[in-house]
Amino acid sequence: MIRCAKCQKPYPDDSPPYRCPDCGGAFDFCDPPRFDPRQIEPRLPGIWRYRHTFGLPTDAPIISLGEGDTPLVWAKAYGREVAFKLEYLSPTGSFKDRGTALLVSFLRSRGVDEAVEDSSGNAGASFAAYASRAGMKARVFVPEYASGPKREQIAAFGAEVTPVPGPRSKAARAVRQAAEQGAVYASHAYLPQGLPGFATIAYELTERLGQAPGSVVAPAGQGSLLLGMGRGFAALREAGVIENLPVLVGVQAAACAPLWARFRHGPSGVENVEEGETRAEGVRILQPHRGEEISKWVTSTRGSFVAVAEERILPGRDALARQGFYVEPTSAIVWDALAQVITEVPEPIVVILTGSGLKSRR
Repeated sequence: MIRCAKCQKPYPDDSPPYRCPDCGGAFDFCDPPRFDPRQIEPRLPGIWRYRHTFGLPTDAPIISLGEGDTPLVWAKAYGREVAFKLEYLSPTGSFKDRGTALLVSFLRSRGVDEAVEDSSGNAGASFAAYASRAGMKARVFVPEYASGPKREQIAAFGAEVTPVPGPRSKAARAVRQAAEQGAVYASHAYLPQGLPGFATIAYELTERLGQAPGSVVAPAGQGSLLLGMGRGFAALREAGVIENLPVLVGVQAAACAPLWARFRHGPSGVENVEEGETRAEGVRILQPHRGEEISKWVTSTRGSFVAVAEERILPGRDALARQGFYVEPTSAIVWDALAQVITEVPEPIVVILTGSGLKSRR
């Protein structure tokens, strides 16, 4: 069941609001996902073999473009062997597909045939693709600075693209205004339905490695990827599949690093964070909606957040490319982050490469 995390109001049966209509709080699952190896359905495509963990209505359709089962490739990094999870090889070129598939499935189960979303690019492209797949009409609000290839990708899937001048937060404000006027807001940040999709990365990693990773390093904007993976590993531990949770390391661009600031300086540290310009546009999020919970999750795994200076982002992208991994700047922040933590975190180390380099202009 899904309830408001603030006032405990159950999610309505007659409408799909993006936040609680009574108190404005965020909706979330009442209970963590339950993983049962006996209920895995190998005949279903990709992540859908873990459908029993999704918490979707029984009549929710399978909306799939083949998301999941991305490669896990070992490579040398700073003198150590590190495993890279190639999420940038997902159907639309980013990890967002895992969450979008579930979110669109949920919306279709509610009879939604038209919705809006906001995004700096990857979530918007993913939503546009899966909406098209499901026969839904989509409109995506993007910051005007969003990468040209991402905007073109969104439009190619048939969605209406609405550029919004100014920082990322202005696009978020514009889509909320559309929601106030009656549009269904398919928010990848506010709505929780996509989180079990990100948890499937934890299941895949454990299957592939034959054990839980010692640590997982991933970019963090809203932080939903970290939260979903954390819940996935917790479900595996509860089921007795693994003994210990991996150390989670969230990576942010120093130009806009509220989760890092909270980790380093406590809640008061966030007050001085600005939405600075950065090539890592996908993590340029000033106010992550589940920031406090994500921070608690990372801390509970003995993990951390690290910030990457702007001048280190493009060299990181180039270093990854020389390993054969062609990723966008948002994803490339993990390379410098590895240099910061690689001697401190337990092995095996897994790095999540989240978005394709084909989505950004050099």
